[in-house]
Amino acid sequence: MKLAVVVQRYGLDINGGAELHARYVAEHLSTHAQVEVLTTCARDYITWRNELPAGEETLNGLTVRRFPVKQEREPERFGRRSHHVFGRRHSLADEMAWLESEGPTSPALVEYVRRRQADYDFLIFFSFRYYHAYHGVRAAASKALLVPTAERDGAIGLSVFGPVFRGVRALMYNSFEERAMIQAVSGNTQVPHVVVGIGSEVPARIDPGRFRKKFGLTGPFVVYVGRIDENKGCKELFAFFDRYTRAIAGEVTLVLMGTSIMPVPDHPQIRHLGFVSDEDKFDGIAAADALIMPSYYESLSMVALEAWALGKPVLANGRCDVLQGQCLRSHAGLFYESAAEFVETLALLQSNRRLAAAMGENGRVYFQRHYTWPVIVRKYMDTLDRLRDDDLAGRTPAGIDPLPGWFARHRSTVAAADEVVAGLPAGAVRGTERRP
Repeated sequence: MKLAVVVQRYGLDINGGAELHARYVAEHLSTHAQVEVLTTCARDYITWRNELPAGEETLNGLTVRRFPVKQEREPERFGRRSHHVFGRRHSLADEMAWLESEGPTSPALVEYVRRRQADYDFLIFFSFRYYHAYHGVRAAASKALLVPTAERDGAIGLSVFGPVFRGVRALMYNSFEERAMIQAVSGNTQVPHVVVGIGSEVPARIDPGRFRKKFGLTGPFVVYVGRIDENKGCKELFAFFDRYTRAIAGEVTLVLMGTSIMPVPDHPQIRHLGFVSDEDKFDGIAAADALIMPSYYESLSMVALEAWALGKPVLANGRCDVLQGQCLRSHAGLFYESAAEFVETLALLQSNRRLAAAMGENGRVYFQRHYTWPVIVRKYMDTLDRLRDDDLAGRTPAGIDPLPGWFARHRSTVAAADEVVAGLPAGAVRGTERRP
């Protein structure tokens, strides 16, 4: 079986989000199928500037084909269009213009998919909201699988994506909350799908003491791993943690590992280590009392899974449906929705070591049952095998509905995307994960 993984950015130095997810999937599927990667020449997700050479290269044994981005993102134009389609009644043409601004706009990549789709049994597209995925899926719908990596934000309320969700061959969801949200907004319940998520490989040799010694940490600490950004809930995290230190006696330190996009407070109990190696990351999580995940928007938190793999409890933002659902299904995390709840839940994890240890062990079991790479790869390969059997039996579906005509596309009859999202069911999905 020959597969293509199609993603907006790709590289060994791109260490987060859907791009890392795509690389892990491509590399692990390559032990069971022939895999190529189709991507752009961009490294920066803000500008989509062409920084890498177009053409073919080999990374970790995989052929990677890069295609140029036609134009960099113009933040001001993108902001105006986002404000319009998210906040006002608009037209389908407005949404198409927003998609063009979102990028990465690579007609060459889409054209390659269109012309060369026969070279592949299936193409696995990552991240529904980007130009390459929308147009690439439409170019090769009969062979397209989609990993949406959707979060509960305005993009999911845009009407332009509904036909894509209904027209792909299969969807590989990150969580049950993501599945419920997409099915509610698009009515795509008949499309084959599986909740698969992503695996993680925890190093065999982890040394918490090595981390403490390297960074001079002697007392208790909790850890945040990821981009330090207001969009990731970090501004609120800093405010809540400051309130905790004022309310609860003790010397708990908040250790931050990741690149800072916003100022880090000058606080005696907040320590920013900057971007760290994988060895330091895993050592640090293993040395911590708990991992804190303050994000409002996640399709799946890889670092939460890594904390559970290491037997550590998670304290998560309960206003993120996905994180709340993961905590409830795993019995391995607590969640908060206010500063007072943050103070009480963190204090409970610090004061009740038996509870924290039991939750950590629950997390370890949860990870082993659902998120090791053999489990993830089996879900992908089972889905691909079923789709290939359908093709051999002549059961390939018709594909995606065509776009409406020019006049229909330009009528301002589409509801504001934020209003659509506000009307979607919310909350954690319980009791749906079963042991493989």
